[in-house]
Amino acid sequence: MSLHIHNLSKSYKQPVFRDFSISFPEDTITCVLGPSGCGKTTLLNIIGGIIPPDSGSLEGFENKTFSYVFQEPRLLPWKTVTENIEFVLKRELHTGERKKQAVDLIRQVELHGFAGYYPSQLSGGMRQRVSIARAFAIPSDIILMDEPLKGLDAGLKKNLINWFLKLWKTDRRTVIFVTHDVDEALLLSDRVIVLSQPPTRILTHLNIEEPTGERNPGSERLLQLKQELLKNLF
Repeated sequence: MSLHIHNLSKSYKQPVFRDFSISFPEDTITCVLGPSGCGKTTLLNIIGGIIPPDSGSLEGFENKTFSYVFQEPRLLPWKTVTENIEFVLKRELHTGERKKQAVDLIRQVELHGFAGYYPSQLSGGMRQRVSIARAFAIPSDIILMDEPLKGLDAGLKKNLINWFLKLWKTDRRTVIFVTHDVDEALLLSDRVIVLSQPPTRILTHLNIEEPTGERNPGSERLLQLKQELLKNLF
């Protein structure tokens, strides 16, 4: 099953999308890769229903629920790590079950020693781990990721990708991930779509067969894919 966008048009002062169509396989991680200003965030906001398209249709997104991982963690500063995660869990869960689920998610992103900390007491990478755990705490069908690794060093990026994939492999959902970083795309996604400058069109797309979480960025195959993506980006 796939989710489809047909003949999307969206303009601000200039057209961003004009008769643009794209599909996303369900229960996989699709990376939308492109330069700054190509409409990646606009696309996520249209998918999530935050802004309307000027024209076009979305098929398969009806009645879907969404969770987000943003560039900034956007945690509630007056709540602890545990409380931030419990806050988005299903309201019908009794207190004990909510606590149990929160503790399990905190453990999976390796923050069990920081459950009682407030966001101001955590490093930027730790706060983003809480944001990732929170995205899986929400009972969503689709996770939208808007450059959540931007500005982080390479080692921390790799660790965050591994923590995300650890959660995703036990709770598979449709993930749409936007970035302008080729290495992030190659490590995290099953499928990569490269967008042009506006008015945006698809330059190329490719599937990555190697299992996520087991990829070596220095392998011959990934280096070949990286060159192919870079060739289309620049």
